[in-house]
Amino acid sequence: MSSFMLTAMLVLFAASIPVAVAIGIVAVIGVAGFTNFPLIVAAQQLYVSLDRFPLAAVPFFILAGNLMDVGGISRRLVDFAKSIVGGIQGGLPATCIVTCMIFAAISGSSVATTFAIGAVMIPALIKAGYPVAFAAALMATAAELGVIIPPSIPMILYGVTTQTSIPELFMAGFGPGLLIGGALIATVLIWCRITGWGKNDGEGRLPFLTATRQAGFALFMPFVVLGGIYGGITTPTEASVIAVVYAVLVGMFLHREITLRDLYPIFKKSVISSAVIMFIIACAGLFSWLLNRQGVPDAAAELIVQTFDSPVWYLLGVNAFLFVVGMFVETSASIIVLAPILAEAAERLGINQVHFGTVMVVNLAMGMITPPFGVNLFAAAQVAGTSIDRMMRYLPIFIGVIFACLMVITYVPAIVMFLPDLVFR
Repeated sequence: MSSFMLTAMLVLFAASIPVAVAIGIVAVIGVAGFTNFPLIVAAQQLYVSLDRFPLAAVPFFILAGNLMDVGGISRRLVDFAKSIVGGIQGGLPATCIVTCMIFAAISGSSVATTFAIGAVMIPALIKAGYPVAFAAALMATAAELGVIIPPSIPMILYGVTTQTSIPELFMAGFGPGLLIGGALIATVLIWCRITGWGKNDGEGRLPFLTATRQAGFALFMPFVVLGGIYGGITTPTEASVIAVVYAVLVGMFLHREITLRDLYPIFKKSVISSAVIMFIIACAGLFSWLLNRQGVPDAAAELIVQTFDSPVWYLLGVNAFLFVVGMFVETSASIIVLAPILAEAAERLGINQVHFGTVMVVNLAMGMITPPFGVNLFAAAQVAGTSIDRMMRYLPIFIGVIFACLMVITYVPAIVMFLPDLVFR
């Protein structure tokens, strides 16, 4: 059954069937044709896959990100970041990266970060003389920090799927996020020195104190959301609800940029985005349940442990495998289907589950900026009004930088585990 399901899924992928639909079709065929269960079990497992309290954080974080976009928070964060790094040559691309790092600590979604920050930064970069394709490629790359720096929706999914502590996963994301953000900033600054771009990036830059005052409520939001989680006051799900309430209060009553009329389209957009993710989670959950019924995770873990006799080679093999998977399969589906298998093998090899989960999320995040199905690429191309083909001129450099950071994160666990060990041990 497992061989048939995997083969059928690849055939459907090749036929351009959407990933979630392909996984769902194969899973239903697996239930009907290879088990003695009635077909109603498929519907039951679709429901069970979503009947987990931590998953409620997903739609709330998506809603919070959309509220912040309309509520003027993203624009104020851009002004704040520009007041810090915008005064040097290449300061505008650096501003884009710093803003994404801050916004990531609020939204938990790379696509939301692409649209929210890209709507402000891409036109600004183009106006400053940067190529349109470069602006779009930079925005797509920087936005992937939205799923690395907490709160992170993929980290929530990994935690739910493998029974790993979500607060520890969140804390583990800070080190890799800062490393990748810093490496990208260094890259664009050197790039601008070589090409001569960005000599006038300081124009229109607000004084630091003015920008800080205007962005004060936005900057306080990560402390409200993450402070509650790490202080033991709220769960990640409860923190996501607080994020929504905070975004509504700031957008409607403090910044006064959200009206009652704006709420319907914001909620509609959030419901559609949440439904897409939840459908993927449900279908992937059914698929994963069938694999578990067949004992695939245990068998695969045993085979992997026999094949890779050391954690070093295992992590290298997993990174190569996930890089390819991320190019073709959506991140949520990849985590739900593969995490139980790969994490089981990692645990047998003595690899910390929090460290492994972080490596997995960082690797799959690269899939968001690699063709042919990189969701960030499509979002950035839409905002910039360009094509992915043109963005490919600049993407390899960014992907190379992130891959180098991934190798450091993989083989220097202290970057990941320093804060979790400090806070939770």
